[in-house]
Amino acid sequence: MAEYADPDVLVSTEWVAEHHGDPTVRIVESNEDRALYTQGHVPGAVEIDWQVDLQDQVVRDYVDRKGFEEICRNNGIGNDTAVIFYGDKNNWWACYAFWVFKLYGHPKCKIMNGGRKKWQLEGRTWSTDRTTYPKTTYSAPEQDGSVRALRDEVLKHQKAGKNLVDVRSPEEYSGERLHMPDYPNEGALRGGHIPGAVNIPWPLSVNEDGTFKSAKELESLYCKANHLQRRSPTIAYCRIGERSSLTWFVLKYLLGFGNVRNYDGSWMEWGNCVGVPIIKGSLPSGEAGDDTTNQDS
Repeated sequence: MAEYADPDVLVSTEWVAEHHGDPTVRIVESNEDRALYTQGHVPGAVEIDWQVDLQDQVVRDYVDRKGFEEICRNNGIGNDTAVIFYGDKNNWWACYAFWVFKLYGHPKCKIMNGGRKKWQLEGRTWSTDRTTYPKTTYSAPEQDGSVRALRDEVLKHQKAGKNLVDVRSPEEYSGERLHMPDYPNEGALRGGHIPGAVNIPWPLSVNEDGTFKSAKELESLYCKANHLQRRSPTIAYCRIGERSSLTWFVLKYLLGFGNVRNYDGSWMEWGNCVGVPIIKGSLPSGEAGDDTTNQDS
C-alpha cells in the first residue's frame, strides 16, 4: 500500500484483527444492508448507519455539528480516536461514512482494505454481540466545504469545463436506465448525465476480493484512459453520493488529487432540478448524433 499517495489511510484486515481491542481505535461498520451487522461483525465494531445515524430526519442533509458530536460520544469516539471504517459493497458505504467524518474534520480516519468481503474470504472471526463503549467527550468544527459540492457549485464547475466524474453504471450514465435493478429508485424524473462528465463506474477501482486496485492501475484508469488531471478541481457524483464517496476517496487519498469534492445531491437532485442541463448518450458532451442535450426552464 506504500505506492498510494497517502498509504496511511488504509489498514489491512490483519492490522484490524490485531488492533480491534485497542482503546485508541474504534472499528466502525457501515453497510447498505443493516441486517449484516447483527448477523456478524468484526469483534468490537460499532455500527453507524448512513441513513439512520448520519442523515437529518427532517431536512435532506446530514446531521448538524451537534448531532455529529453526539454520534461520536455515543460510540466511544474521542477527538484523538483512530476510526477504522469497513462495510459491505466493497466498502462504498464505509467510504461514505468516512467522508461524513471528514466533512466534520475528524483527523484520524482509515478504511479497512477489502471490507466485509475480504474479512469473510479469509475466514476471520465474526461477533454477534452489539458492542457499546463508555461515552466520550467530543468537539467538532462546522462542516468543511472543501470536500462537499452543492448544486450551484456543481453548475458553475460544469460551465467552466472542469473535471466531472460520473461513477454510475453506463446504463445510468447514458439515460437508458434511471437506476439499476438492484438499487432503489429515489425518484429522478430524467435520465442521463451532467454535460462534460466522464463515466468511470466505481467498481473499476476495486479488485475481486474487495481491495482497492494498485496505484498504477488507478493511475491508468483515471488519468491516462480518462484524462483527469490531479491539479484540476474535480467533482464526483452518482445517485445519492454514496458510490461517488468511494471514488472521492480513491482520487483524494490513493491518487493524490489536490482538490476533489463529492456531490452528495448527485443525480437524485440534478435529475429533478429546473434550469440545469443534462446529456443523454454514451459520450460526455453529446458529440454523437444520437446524444441529446436537455435543459428544463
